[in-house]
Amino acid sequence: MKVHFTAIGGAAMHNLALALYKKGYEITGSDDEIFEPSKSRLAKYNLLPSKIGWNPDLITKDLDALILGMHATEDNPELIKAKKIGIKIYSYPEYIYEQSKNKKRIVIGGSHGKTTITSMILHVFKYHKLKFDYLVGAQIEGFDTMVGLSDEAEYMIIEGDEYLSSPIDRRPKFHLYKPHIALISGIAWDHINVFPTFENYVEQFKIFTDTIIDNGSLVYYNNDVEIKKIAENCSTKINKFPYQALNNRVDNGITYIILDDREIKLEIFGKHNLENLNGARLVCNQANITDEMFFEAISSFGGAAKRLQLLNSNKNTNVYLDFAHSPSKLKATISAVKEQFSDRELIACMELHTFSSLKEEFLPQYNGSMSPADKAFVYFSPDTVKHKRLKEITVEQVKKAFNSDNVQVYTNSEKLQKDLLAINFEGKNLLLMSSGNFHGIDFKRFSKKIISL
Repeated sequence: MKVHFTAIGGAAMHNLALALYKKGYEITGSDDEIFEPSKSRLAKYNLLPSKIGWNPDLITKDLDALILGMHATEDNPELIKAKKIGIKIYSYPEYIYEQSKNKKRIVIGGSHGKTTITSMILHVFKYHKLKFDYLVGAQIEGFDTMVGLSDEAEYMIIEGDEYLSSPIDRRPKFHLYKPHIALISGIAWDHINVFPTFENYVEQFKIFTDTIIDNGSLVYYNNDVEIKKIAENCSTKINKFPYQALNNRVDNGITYIILDDREIKLEIFGKHNLENLNGARLVCNQANITDEMFFEAISSFGGAAKRLQLLNSNKNTNVYLDFAHSPSKLKATISAVKEQFSDRELIACMELHTFSSLKEEFLPQYNGSMSPADKAFVYFSPDTVKHKRLKEITVEQVKKAFNSDNVQVYTNSEKLQKDLLAINFEGKNLLLMSSGNFHGIDFKRFSKKIISL
């Protein structure tokens, strides 16, 4: 098979390219920008394009498929040529389905927690040496790529993103996977640029449940009002399994699951993670993994990258990194660290980086979202606002939107770093939250500076 990737540099796209290459496919690709780590990883397998930019000469009649990334546009010259000469064009999720249509598909959806839940399930499958294919939205320990494909695996475990499939396919990705086993972890309005109202956003999850195969299963978080409504009103031809957090206790910063007459020590913590864990357990049950097998494996699960990831620590201070950027994620993540270390102050620092978070009309959604922290720092880059072609926002607008006396707002990353490094962190934890990098912070290096103060 010969497959070309238009916009090969994306996180998801380059991982699929690597997975197909390892499966024996002939891969070509192009992009108008390729950053790290995609650049080095493609180069390692000689898949890095020889020049930056679009290259219609690579679109020839001997191609079996062109996979179109979200970064491309409708007028992309490669796309135009592929249409003209009749090459089969796939969006990323369409091709994932193509690779998994003869397997049992497990699809994890939700506004938050889906990467963690998917990672938990992968960890359990791998621990028990079960064969599986997968797609996950973050690099996780023990996996070379974010996509794994084979011919022999019975299951395909997929993180089901609700964002659009491609520039010419406006369906949410998770509408295309047709799961045998599905999970919805929570619904909190996101992607305001695509789903302009909360009702429109919720509708996408209703459609997702309609795609579950007859006699399949829906695992859903029972304490989310919107999910509960969807589950109660969706098809009677599927099995439904509600979940919430298992009984647990925290002792000296360590969380234990309480099961009848025994306790299971965990490496992860926080109410949200304990809810995720139980959802993952029920999904695994549907894949014939017993509770005994699940808990044996999950006790060694350390989390996914940028999901309450411990960057560095000493006896008095922990520094965490989290992907949180939406209002509900901020509050849940801050609360988790505060509850786990009730005897320590928490300095929480977040970056407004996504399209939604930087949009003037969305800012009020952040009202009170950082109030559980002892001190809160909010950073945004005016250059990022311009790059995304959004209306200018001000420090005063952001401060007013968060509506909390503990919040300070920054537009200069160097000033933010200087002020953080001026804090005495003895008896305090630092939580960094962003889908970006605060305009160039090397998180590992910065965390070392914090714990050495």
